Amino acid sequence: MNSVKQNLLSVPGKTAHLVGIGGVSMSALALALLARGFSVRGSDMNDGVYCKRLREEGIEIICGHFPENVVGADVVIRTAAVKDDNPEIAKAKELGIPVLERAEAWGVLMEAFPEVICVSGTHGKTSTTAMVTCIALKAGMDPEVMIGADMREIGGVVRISDGGLFVAEACEYCNSFLNFKPTVAIVLNIEEDHLDFFSGIDDIIASFNKFVCGTKPGGFVVANADDENVMRAVSSAGKKIVTFALKKDADLTAKDIKYTDGFPSFTLVFKGEELGKIKLSVIGEHNVKNALAAAAAMLGIGVGFSDIYGALSEFKGVGRRMEYKGEFLKSKVYDDYAHHPSEVRTTLEAVRRGHGGRVVCVFQPHTYTRTAALCDDFAKALSLADVVILSDIYAAREKNTIGITSAAIGDKIEGAKCISGFDNIITELCGCVREGDVVLTMGAGDIYKVGEELCRIKR
Repeated sequence: MNSVKQNLLSVPGKTAHLVGIGGVSMSALALALLARGFSVRGSDMNDGVYCKRLREEGIEIICGHFPENVVGADVVIRTAAVKDDNPEIAKAKELGIPVLERAEAWGVLMEAFPEVICVSGTHGKTSTTAMVTCIALKAGMDPEVMIGADMREIGGVVRISDGGLFVAEACEYCNSFLNFKPTVAIVLNIEEDHLDFFSGIDDIIASFNKFVCGTKPGGFVVANADDENVMRAVSSAGKKIVTFALKKDADLTAKDIKYTDGFPSFTLVFKGEELGKIKLSVIGEHNVKNALAAAAAMLGIGVGFSDIYGALSEFKGVGRRMEYKGEFLKSKVYDDYAHHPSEVRTTLEAVRRGHGGRVVCVFQPHTYTRTAALCDDFAKALSLADVVILSDIYAAREKNTIGITSAAIGDKIEGAKCISGFDNIITELCGCVREGDVVLTMGAGDIYKVGEELCRIKR
């Protein structure tokens, strides 16, 4: 670890200014720095829920990015979406204030922990990170946690600790996770995504290979043996590998998987030995895989089956991952973060397995480049729903330089409707939802607001 960066974040009393402080990981970083004795302030273009939480902790937040915001800061930390032309970054460099990217800062903080578990993959990172955290808590550990969604067991997106274990969600976008040096690196799956940054699947696999190569000596990699891209990424890393799988031979497998109302139960098998039965309280085969990955990591650091069984049986998911929002016309309303075709397909298959009625899906595509690159795959996945409504594309960090709209997906799905404006979508839902349906809002943007508002309507 660069000693200059290490020193920047090791001296209490310094002032850290965070650009884009309202994001999930940035807000968690703000609280982690505050707990370490830093004076923390920040700025964001959007004044969202995480900004409100930070203000409750006494952190000053300015809406908008202005050069004067960085004056007096000892270090400036930016989210990956903030580039060098941002006025605050430009001013910081003019003044000679050190600038770190968010993942660099997290990487520095992790260095203080002897055990670091990082969860990577195109899908399932948040749920698996939460499962690992729950197992650690059940086992009496005191983990520091950085996770990408609200987790009820830790009361938010961060848990502060001076213990020996750090559990972190590790994202590949912009190679951010290359700043992390885990003792346990979990790789859940690898698919094409973030094609505004990566050139294609080979580039993505190469990035994951560098990530696992950064695993510290004496550590190990947990890898999905069912995923050929994962095995390509890890096989040449020269690290100890613990595998999990449902279809292929692996160190950790699930035997006799059964579903009750969509909730899976199975026998956990480790190197041929049946450890015992586990019944999950989250739906879908994908969560069986997530549970195997979490169990493999925790068995590898010496946690016993009883704690793994207890934690996984009690785990009920995290925010925006098939999160129950309420009811409308005696139809259950859920929200899910799925924003990649594989995630959409997996979630809809899981809902279908546990529900006999119609599935009404309101999907908000996330970023123009992802929509364009994966348009056909989105259409095939969404066709698993009975009713499909598409909102406008959520721009996130992008501008629509390619002129794409949600119709690129909707035109490929029979009966799908593309509707602009959340009020208009809610009106459509009021006219089409029937008693006994499942209504599912889906996407990584702000589409959850539709479901929340729908549940407020009394009929």
